Amino acid sequence: MSFTSATVTASVPASSANLGPGFDSFGIAHDIRDTLTARVHDGPLVIDVSGEGAQFVPRDERHLVWRAMLATFAALGVQAPGVHLTCRNTIPHSRGMGSSSAAIVGGIALARGLVEGASMSDAEALDLANQLEGHPDNVAPAQLGGFTIAGTEGEHVVVARLDVAPTIAGVLFVPTQALSTKVARGLLPEMVSHRDAAANSGRAALLVAALAGRPELLLAGTHDWLHQEQRRPAMPSSLALIDSLRADRIAATVSGAGPTVLALVPAGTETEVAKRAPGGWATYTPKIGVSGVQVTRS
Repeated sequence: MSFTSATVTASVPASSANLGPGFDSFGIAHDIRDTLTARVHDGPLVIDVSGEGAQFVPRDERHLVWRAMLATFAALGVQAPGVHLTCRNTIPHSRGMGSSSAAIVGGIALARGLVEGASMSDAEALDLANQLEGHPDNVAPAQLGGFTIAGTEGEHVVVARLDVAPTIAGVLFVPTQALSTKVARGLLPEMVSHRDAAANSGRAALLVAALAGRPELLLAGTHDWLHQEQRRPAMPSSLALIDSLRADRIAATVSGAGPTVLALVPAGTETEVAKRAPGGWATYTPKIGVSGVQVTRS
């Protein structure tokens, strides 16, 4: 296999995982996108980064997009070439909005695009992304878009992609402080009760129906028993905002590992709901359930 001389561009969406009861399974894509470009050149690795996280991310082999590209080249059986990689980031980092999954899915897409006649299927790409990330809840919407329900069978991801009803919109409340996924996961118990697991599974099923076009079920369908309350010590302001919104019958959840809060609301109410943001927090009202990674050559 050879490499293309074209520049390959990948546009990858942000995503929210869990959505309340769908822990490590549910995810939804947002129209907040990182734009990654790569071209093969005669020289060492060059990485340019601008936007979110630019002051923190490495510019060498440790960069997550490049690590995903390396894993893809290895899976395709090709030696990694010299690459000039450019990352224009708009997805906030360490906020529970899928920035790492976007980097992984985007890196895999770039590497597939650079290799002429790449034999990796979309399903194999998703399996690789899941292996690199460790769970499929964010990588699935980053690759496929829409609302995704994902799990694993052995080493393979089993996923369903559904469209989100146009009557449903999203509001993201993003605090200034970061929270690592490792810290957030460290607060979760090893075991949960059968009663809580049963209640959670019922609400997860309701949420699927809600997102398909039953917005009146959003509040009930986003009730969680397994992970949000357990993480309150790490993000008390986020849980306080969720408490306040839900008290007013607004379906608010932790976005991924947090500390961002996602509210799922009737379309047309986004601007009003966004006014509930605490002082200093950023708000986004992107279209939800958008397309997954998009790849072009130029």
